[in-house]
Amino acid sequence: MKAYVLTSYGSPDALELKHVAQPAPGPGEVLVRVRAASVQPADWHLMRGEPFVSRLMPGPLGLRKPKISVLGADVAGEVEAVGPGVTRFEPGDEVYAMTAKGGGFAEYVCVPETELAPKPAKLSFEEAAAVPLAAGTALLALRDQGRVRPGQRVLINGASGGVGTFAVQLAKAYGAHVTGVCSTRNLDLVRSLGADEVVDRTKEDFTRGGQVYDVLLYIAGNRSFSECRRVMARKGVCVLIGGSASRWLQPAGHVFATLAASAFVSQKAVLTNVLAATGNRRNLEELTDLVEDGRLTPVVDRVYDFEELRAAIRYQEEGQAPGKVVVRV
Repeated sequence: MKAYVLTSYGSPDALELKHVAQPAPGPGEVLVRVRAASVQPADWHLMRGEPFVSRLMPGPLGLRKPKISVLGADVAGEVEAVGPGVTRFEPGDEVYAMTAKGGGFAEYVCVPETELAPKPAKLSFEEAAAVPLAAGTALLALRDQGRVRPGQRVLINGASGGVGTFAVQLAKAYGAHVTGVCSTRNLDLVRSLGADEVVDRTKEDFTRGGQVYDVLLYIAGNRSFSECRRVMARKGVCVLIGGSASRWLQPAGHVFATLAASAFVSQKAVLTNVLAATGNRRNLEELTDLVEDGRLTPVVDRVYDFEELRAAIRYQEEGQAPGKVVVRV
């Protein structure tokens, strides 16, 4: 099979399209013929091995080379074969998943049955591939960390990105009053997703506004926690999701500083990491229900062919994509 293999850190040119052995499903595993995969900021962080401090921490980054050779966390495709003990799927089933160990940038990938869910019938493979990691992150941030309830006020800083476009819709599904922060060109998009109010970050500073929020999703990490506290309720929650990147320390340094600072004030900061979460199959099934009843729709900005993966990652690295970037395999 064909797969993009990463043997050393570097630019997208470090990804080599090779013929490699097709994996065989082990006990409890399902072999999926990948039809589409999405590109995440996490992919290019792993590809470049940045921030450098992360290479010294537990996780997928090794000191000199990545521990994951085939990137790609989100996949949608068809079941090709099942391993011993698999009972929920059979060949031909259309499925989607978030693979914590990567492998999506290939024609085939083995996925544990416990991480796999039936693909939403109303979505194409390309649309379905846009869902797992980004929507799963938004789900954990709002449902588990933010514990959003009807009538609460939620602010989403970075509302037009991959996680943000799902977060706006999920917050509305939970009955919240939603304010989205984004650039001028994406104001109409965020409104169309259901935001009650939108803030043009190029013209307004949301931390200087008069509103107070119960939950703040901190996706675009361009404000300090002390600044965000100005618009947070006394018992408000700031949910951290990524942040502005640098080669050496960020966003890790900013995340740790924010979590430490929140220990001494009434407002709290918490971190969402969907790749380390358990119960992702159940989360996918919940997202499927929301998709099928029309309350959640993936926003796909661009679809690239498999041979254009390097170009897709370069575009994702620019940080300007509204919604998701997907690769058709």
